[in-house]
Amino acid sequence: MNLLDQLNQDMKDAMKKKEKQRLTVIRSLKSALQNEAIDLGRELSDDESLTVLSREMKKLKESLQGYEQANREDLVEKTKVEIELVEVYMPSQLSDEELEQIVKETISEVGATSKADMGKVMGAIMPKVKGRADGKKINQLVQKLLT
Repeated sequence: MNLLDQLNQDMKDAMKKKEKQRLTVIRSLKSALQNEAIDLGRELSDDESLTVLSREMKKLKESLQGYEQANREDLVEKTKVEIELVEVYMPSQLSDEELEQIVKETISEVGATSKADMGKVMGAIMPKVKGRADGKKINQLVQKLLT
């Protein structure tokens, strides 16, 4: 079952159970996926669907930070719930140890020795961990290991 089929099934379930917030999040994800498919002019592959989900998750996390800075507790709680709902459709996240191991392997693969090689390392790592790790976290880890 692809992601769009899963979202359709979950949307029906949320409607039956009258879960408004879950329904809103599912519709939002479905809309983002369909818009991307329209832009590309074809159905999305699993990787492309994952990219769209990651983009939506990043938007939610950025919104959460903004709401926290503005002391909007009502929106903070709502956004945290939305993030949890989107995480259901994301692949399981890598642990810190697994991520560090992947970063170390990639650094040795590309032969990186200094921060000047950061772009090469990031370019090689991101496809390996697509959707399973936060880009900021990876960036910080690469910087730490390249110093």
